Amino acid sequence: MEKIRCPYVPVDDALYVAYHDTEWCVPQHDDAKIYELFLLELFQAGLSWRTLLHKRENFRRAYAGFDVARVAAFTPEDEARLLQDAGIIRHAGKIRASIVNARVYQAVQQEWGSFDAYIWHFTEGKTIYEPLTTTRNVLSDAVTKDLKRRGTKFAGTTSIYSFLQAIGIIYSHAPECFCYARDGLTDN
Repeated sequence: MEKIRCPYVPVDDALYVAYHDTEWCVPQHDDAKIYELFLLELFQAGLSWRTLLHKRENFRRAYAGFDVARVAAFTPEDEARLLQDAGIIRHAGKIRASIVNARVYQAVQQEWGSFDAYIWHFTEGKTIYEPLTTTRNVLSDAVTKDLKRRGTKFAGTTSIYSFLQAIGIIYSHAPECFCYARDGLTDN
């Protein structure tokens, strides 16, 4: 029997289906994985997530395996290299922002002990359910405001909302989706 998924999932795209089924909205507490999704979600602004998923491995290669310390140390030469890399999104502003944001990410890790501790404190460690009917909320506004105060770039509330979904702070699987029942959030 075919699994019922969230209605937006392109079932003909195995990469997207795998991401939806195994990663999206799953609570994430590993700083390296959180950083990967942070970088990718901020590159998504104005693009489809499908585009980013299909470029993910190119981003992994171009961005030193999503090693935040290495990205934070990128030089103008690295920036120029990224601008020439046809495998990623070659947006000068986003590329510059990705390096700045890696430095902010590290500063948050220093202050909070981990980015995980910082990002999950906004909900006191809890996942909140919100149907997939919006692209921002009070939480994404608050996180965005704090991250901007810290110096992030290309981190608007819509991108942050998507990031919070990606790491499972905001849970948005549709009630009819098999993930909704699987993840035990049917009582939310």
